[in-house]
Amino acid sequence: MADENRKIAFICSKGNLDMAYPALVMGWAALGNGIDVTIFFTFWGMDMITKSRVDRLEIPPVGNNSFKMKMMGLPTGNLGIPQWMGVLPGMTAVATWLMRKKIAGVGAPPVREYLQMLVDGGAKLYACKMSVDMLGLKMTDFIDGVLDIVTAADFMDMTEGSQIVFI
Repeated sequence: MADENRKIAFICSKGNLDMAYPALVMGWAALGNGIDVTIFFTFWGMDMITKSRVDRLEIPPVGNNSFKMKMMGLPTGNLGIPQWMGVLPGMTAVATWLMRKKIAGVGAPPVREYLQMLVDGGAKLYACKMSVDMLGLKMTDFIDGVLDIVTAADFMDMTEGSQIVFI
């Protein structure tokens, strides 16, 4: 068992900007530690690998109870943005702009660039067949580096023995 390489598989099910980074950061750390990385994109997580969406991920403040104004650099203490403010026109754009600024401030690359780094480092990216069919997508809709469209059963078979992290 000690001779076998460690493996980790991430299931990305959400397409918001803040939900894109956990698998990217952990996947990059895993690759740096010699761990095999596989990422399966399903449902709204497919926005991360869809050419028309990857550069347009947003962070809507509505329903995001952890969205803190202080974290986003606004001088209001530790108060969260009140939910009613999230419905105001332009709030998603403002929240997205603030989050992108914070991400760049810590030196993290944009999602598309991060995905390319992962692919260049040996990570394997797959799209969920059921989600592809439901959303009317095809292989040409995805960024370079997505290896294939696979079923959930195929994903389970190809990641046997992996630690699986659902995001």
